[in-house]
Amino acid sequence: MSDLHLKHWPKNLPHNITLPETSLWFNIEVSAARFPQRPAIVFYDKLVSYAEFKQQAEQLAGFLQKKCGVKRGDRVALYMQNCPQFAIAYYAILRADAMVVPINPMNLTAELEHYASDSGSKVFIAGQEVFPQVAPLMGKSVQHAIVACYADYLAPATDLKVPDSIAAPRQPIAGAGVTLWNDALARNLKPDAHLATKDDLCVMPYTSGTTGHPKGCVHRHSSVMFNIVTVPLWYHMSTDEAVLAVLPFFHVTGMENSMNSPLYCGSTIVILPRWDRDVAAQLIQRYRVNRWTVVPTMVVDFVGSPNLDKYDLS
Repeated sequence: MSDLHLKHWPKNLPHNITLPETSLWFNIEVSAARFPQRPAIVFYDKLVSYAEFKQQAEQLAGFLQKKCGVKRGDRVALYMQNCPQFAIAYYAILRADAMVVPINPMNLTAELEHYASDSGSKVFIAGQEVFPQVAPLMGKSVQHAIVACYADYLAPATDLKVPDSIAAPRQPIAGAGVTLWNDALARNLKPDAHLATKDDLCVMPYTSGTTGHPKGCVHRHSSVMFNIVTVPLWYHMSTDEAVLAVLPFFHVTGMENSMNSPLYCGSTIVILPRWDRDVAAQLIQRYRVNRWTVVPTMVVDFVGSPNLDKYDLS
């Protein structure tokens, strides 16, 4: 392989890195041990500490194994907006030695049927507003569903503008194979010993399907870990940072830059599931956000706000 690119390589970056030989779950173990009381996630003023994050991920992993029959290498679909439950469920699936299948929450039943059959995902973890799209598949390609209410993770008295789909109260969703998120955690089931290694399957995001059916892109823990480790090196990310997460976690850009890498570093993720330039400015000021990965359209909208000078963005 040519080393011509090294002539133009940034002087402060290594030419090679040695990757951790562990699964992604171990990143949560480490961050929770180092910074148990630090907020892992901020969601409209609701704080979830690293200790709480780890505990809830293990509770959900136990439910996946003991009640949903999830085994090493199984696929579990993750179908919801950016929220604390997405990140917790992502790592719960990995803690259960399974593989995450993240799905765009704008997809409908026909598309979900393809994802379920193509990936072999018999378990879905879904937001309550999109569960009606999963319901027709229950008892067929999907055997178990865990349904999350975003409002369960909202601060009771936030002054931030919250989208209706996020603020919607918990619905009494029921049916064969259906469990509400809080009920799954309340079972407090202990997962089996973690067995996944760097060579196990980790995540399978799907392509957009512009030339046919979407295709799953399989990644092992080692390949995902590569991006997780290189992002902090390239952008000089530290443990004391707050990251504004506005890109979708189901896509690799948001997944790696705004979720996995900050959790690896022990940083704080400030989640904004629906773009709103004024709420973004409020969050940047309130939580001293100093990093975000964003698309140009959002930047143009943000800097064009007539209210920008009202906020301390230093």
